[in-house]
Amino acid sequence: MSEPSAGQRSQRSPGEASPAPSSNAQAAQRLGALIREIPDFPSAGIRFKDLTPLMADAGALRLAVSELAAPAREMRPDLVVAAEARGFLLGPALALELGAGFALARKPGKLPYETVSASYELEYGANTLELHSDALAAGARVLVHDDLLATGGTARALCELVEQLGGEVLGCSFLIELAFLGGREQLAGREIHSLLAYDS
Repeated sequence: MSEPSAGQRSQRSPGEASPAPSSNAQAAQRLGALIREIPDFPSAGIRFKDLTPLMADAGALRLAVSELAAPAREMRPDLVVAAEARGFLLGPALALELGAGFALARKPGKLPYETVSASYELEYGANTLELHSDALAAGARVLVHDDLLATGGTARALCELVEQLGGEVLGCSFLIELAFLGGREQLAGREIHSLLAYDS
């Protein structure tokens, strides 16, 4: 993602969202205005992006789904794959909008059938995601979705799960991107679309 110019940075307060390069600026402005920032949650120094005001606004919710779907329509995915828990907020609605199915990735022990797994690093340790072993057919065209791209570990694990099962990752879709955390580096070589970007 390209860095904003000094002039652009000076026009926005710290923590304010800007349209991601591929997004509709007017839509991004409306959606960004409904994302509430909670300082020091869940721990000191973190500015949590609270989506609940956006989710409660029917028009904004519809707009978010439509804007997430727009760059993915030409990809014609068979399936949208997302991880718990916040990937489940918009993932199924995005799948419906695209005429695709939805597959859910969960933490170990949460899925009832045989699974495949992928682990990823966190700043305080590691985590693992699992997907049912029959969640997708070999050759399935898959869009990976999450509400937020931060360090990129979750999205990378989702891509690995899809590819373990012989699926093709068409791209990765996010409502929010915390550009300053460098998550795109974890997804190098993959097509990435986000609606809102935060530079700090």
